[in-house]
Amino acid sequence: MEKKDTTFAVIGCGQFGGSVVEELARQGADVIAIDNNEEVIKKYVNIATQAIILDSTDEEALRSIGIRNIDHVIVGIGQNIQASILTALLLKEIGVNKVTVKVVNDYHKKVILKIGADSVIQPEKDTGKRLAHQMLSDFVLDYLVLSDNYSIVELLAAGPIVGQTLIDLNIPQRFGINIAAIKRRDNIVVPQANTEVKEGDVLLVIGENKDISEFDHWLLNS
Repeated sequence: MEKKDTTFAVIGCGQFGGSVVEELARQGADVIAIDNNEEVIKKYVNIATQAIILDSTDEEALRSIGIRNIDHVIVGIGQNIQASILTALLLKEIGVNKVTVKVVNDYHKKVILKIGADSVIQPEKDTGKRLAHQMLSDFVLDYLVLSDNYSIVELLAAGPIVGQTLIDLNIPQRFGINIAAIKRRDNIVVPQANTEVKEGDVLLVIGENKDISEFDHWLLNS
C-alpha cells in the first residue's frame, strides 16, 4: 500500500506550518513550503522540496506554480483570518483535491467549512507533527509527542501482523519499539507474548520516532 497523498504544499510557514513542513520532509514526503515573507521562507530552502515566496491571495500566482496538481494543501496562515479565508476559497475554486486549514476561533472555523475546505485544525505546535503523520499513513490514528525523539502512536493493525502473536512478530527486537496496549473494540488488552493481533485492533506503540516510522513504513509497504 502506498502512502496517502504523494505531494503536499504548506501555505504559511510560521510555528504551525513550519512544523508540518519539517515533519513531512523528515518522513520523505514531497512538500512545497509557501510564504509571502522572504525571511521565513529562507528557513525551508534546504528542508522542503521547494520553498516559494508567494502571495496566496493572488489566484494567478497560485495557478502559476501548479497548485492544482498538489494532492493536499495545508493553509497555516496565522492571525490574518481574511487572508486565510481567501486562500482556502481560491484553492477550492482552482480545484485542489484536499485542503486543510488552521483556524484560530469558531467563527474562522465556520466560515472555512462553509466555503468548502475539507478539514480544519486548531493547533498547538506539536499538532503539526500529529497531522503530518496522519496524512502520511493509512494506519496512524493519533500521535502524541513525548519529546523531540520519542512518541506514543496509535496504529491500526493491518497487513502482515493480523493473525500473528506478539512473540511471532518479535516487534521490540525487529523495530526497537514496544506495544504498550491493544485497544480492541471497547476493551483494553494488556499484551502478552501469546496475544494474537486481530483485524480492527488499535496498537498503542511507544518508542523513538525513527523506529516507529520504520515500523509504519513496513506496514504501508507490506
